[in-house]
Amino acid sequence: MALYALTILLAAFLLFQVQPLVAKMILPWFGGASAVWSTCMLFFQCGLLGGYLYAHELHEKLSARRQAPVHTLLLAASLLALPLAPDASWKGTGLENPEWRILGLLATAVGLPYFLLATTSPLLQAWFARAHAGATPYRLYALSNLGSMLGLVSYPALIEPRMAVRTQALAWSGAYVVYAALCGVAAWRSVRPREGQAVAKEDSPEGEAPGWSLRLLWAALAACASTLLLAITAHLTQDVAAIPFLWVLPLSVYLLSFIVCFEAPGLYDRRVWLPLLAGALGLMGYLLSPEAPDYKAPTAVLAGAAVLLVCSMVCHGEIVRSRPHPRYLTGFYLMIALGGAGGGAFVGLGAPNLFRAYWELPIGLTACGALAAAALARESRPWRNKGKAWAAWVAALAALAGYGAWLGRGVHDSLRGVRVAERNFYGQLRVKDVDEEDGLGVRRKLLHGVINHGEQILREDYRRRPGTYYCRESGIGRVLAATQEGPPRRLGVLGLGSGTLAAWGRAGDVIRFYEINPAVPRLAAEEFSFLRDTAARVEIVLGDGRLMMEREPEQHYDLLAMDAFSGDSVPVHLITREAFRTYLRHLKPEGVLAVNISNKYVDLRPVMERAAAAFGRVALIVEYEADEEELECFSSSWALIMERRRWETLRPALGDAALIPGRPGFRGWTDDFSSLFGVLK
Repeated sequence: MALYALTILLAAFLLFQVQPLVAKMILPWFGGASAVWSTCMLFFQCGLLGGYLYAHELHEKLSARRQAPVHTLLLAASLLALPLAPDASWKGTGLENPEWRILGLLATAVGLPYFLLATTSPLLQAWFARAHAGATPYRLYALSNLGSMLGLVSYPALIEPRMAVRTQALAWSGAYVVYAALCGVAAWRSVRPREGQAVAKEDSPEGEAPGWSLRLLWAALAACASTLLLAITAHLTQDVAAIPFLWVLPLSVYLLSFIVCFEAPGLYDRRVWLPLLAGALGLMGYLLSPEAPDYKAPTAVLAGAAVLLVCSMVCHGEIVRSRPHPRYLTGFYLMIALGGAGGGAFVGLGAPNLFRAYWELPIGLTACGALAAAALARESRPWRNKGKAWAAWVAALAALAGYGAWLGRGVHDSLRGVRVAERNFYGQLRVKDVDEEDGLGVRRKLLHGVINHGEQILREDYRRRPGTYYCRESGIGRVLAATQEGPPRRLGVLGLGSGTLAAWGRAGDVIRFYEINPAVPRLAAEEFSFLRDTAARVEIVLGDGRLMMEREPEQHYDLLAMDAFSGDSVPVHLITREAFRTYLRHLKPEGVLAVNISNKYVDLRPVMERAAAAFGRVALIVEYEADEEELECFSSSWALIMERRRWETLRPALGDAALIPGRPGFRGWTDDFSSLFGVLK
C-alpha cells in the first residue's frame, strides 16, 4: 500500500503545483487578466476529465497484463515534454479572444504530463482494489486531495516567495521524473502481486450498478461546486489581484471539502451542513446585493472562502453519501470530473459570451440550494408524503425560488440606468450617467466591476477638463502642467479608460494610448468626448502595452504613464524590472515615467524604488488626498521615475513630492520573481 499511497500523493502534489506555476508563467502574455486563471482552470478540469476517462476505459477494456505496458509507454513519452517551458510563440496580442490560445499553449506545454498525473488517483485506486480483496480504496482519494492541498498551499507560502520561476519549473520537472518511475513500478507490481497478497476475485459482491439518474446527480453536484469555485475566485480577483494567493485560497477550500468528505464521511452531517448552507447562501446574497457595504479585502476574502467551503461540503458530501461499490469507482470519478469540467466551461467560456453581467455566481448559489434539495428528495421521496412534510417541502422550494429572484434582482439592478454594458475575456464594462448632486451636474462614468476607470463631467464648461486621477493636483498632473508651455510633447499611456489624459493635449502634441481590451476604445470614442475634443493627435494601439512596446521602435516619449490596472487588480508583468527596461527604452533621457499606484490593498512603493534603482533613476511619490470640496479630483498615489537631474528641474512644480525610501531586504520584482505578500497593506 505504501507504493500506491506515495505515488498518488506525489502525483496530486505535482498536479496542483503546476497549476499556479504555469498560470503565473503565461499571465504576462495575456495582459495579466484574472480571466487567465479561469481559462487555465478550464484546461486543468478538462485534463482531469480526460485522465479519468482514460483510467475508466483502461480499467474496463484492457486486462491487467495489458494495462501496465500501455501506461508505461505513455509515461515514457511524457518525459519528452520536459523541462516545463511554455512556448513564447503563443503570446497574445489583445486583438483576438485569447481563451483558445491559452488552451492551445497549455496543451503543448504541459498537456501529456498533466493528463498522466490526472489518471493516477483513479487508476491506482482501481489497481489497489483489484489487488486487495475487501479493502476500500476511497481513503486513497482523500490522500490524493491532501497531496493536492499541500501542492497548492506550499506554492504561495513557500515556493513563490523563495524561488525564481525557471527554478520552479526545473524542480517540478525533476519531481515529475521521480513520479513517472514510481508510477511505472506500481503499474507492473499490480500485475504481479507479491506472494501471500490477497487478490480481489472477479465474482466478489459488487452491489447494484448506479443508474443514470444518480450519475447525473453526481455530475450536477460536481458542476455546481466547480462553478462556485471559479465564480467566487473571479469575484475576488477582479477587484483585488490576479495573483496565485487568491487563486490558491479558494481552490484549497474546495479541496479541503473533498478531503473531509472522502476521508471522514461521517463529518458531513445534514443536520449541521444544510442549516449552514442556508446561512451561507443568505450571507453571499447580502454581499452581492446593492445594499451591502464596501467591505475591506480581508473581510471579503474570508466571507467568500467561508461560503465556498459550506457549499462545497454540501455538494461533495452528497456525492460521497451515494458513492458506489469500488467496482464502479472509475465511472464514479469520471462523472465527478465531467461535472467539474462542465462547471469550468460554463464560467470560463460560456458566461463571458452569454451574459452582460456576472450571472454565474447567482446561478451557482441557487443551483447549490436546488441540488441539495434534490439529493434530499431522492432519499425521502416527499411526493409520497402528506400533511406537514409536504407543506415543508413546498415552503422550502418557494424560499429557494425567492432567493434566486432576489439574486437576480441584484444583478439586474447593477445594469439599471446603464447606457452601455459589455463583457468579454477582460471583464465587464459599464457606462453610466450619475448626478452626484454636487452642483456640477451629470457625470458619465466608465466602470469595471466596482472600479471607476474614468469619468467626464458633461457640463460644457467642465467636459474638456482633466479630472479623476489626472487632475492638476495629481502627480502626473503636476508634471504635465510644468511642461504645458514648452515645445510639443510626445506622450505614451498604458491604459486608455475614458481617454481623460487626452484633455491635457495641445496642438502639436502626440498622445499614443495602448489598450488591451478591444471594447474600451469604442466606448471611449462613442460615449466620452475627450478623444474628440483634444487638440493633440491621438494614436491608439490595440494590445498589451508591454508586448506592443517590445515590438516597436523607440518612441522618444517625454512622458510615459502606466495606468493599466484592471479594477484594483495588479498587472504584475507591467511593473517588473524587464517591463521598466522596455519603458525606459522609449523615453527621452529627460523623460518621466509615471505609474499610478493608487490601490486599496497593496503598497507598490518598494517595487517602484527597486525598479528605479536598477536603472540609476530616482523614484518619487506624489500623494494627493482629495477633500470634500474638491469635486473633480480623486485621491491618488503616483510614482514618478526619472533621472536625478530631471528631478532637480521639476522640483518646484512637484511640490511635496518625496523620494521613496528603500526597504531593507526587499527583493525587486522581475519576470522570474514576484510576490505580493511583501506589499500587502
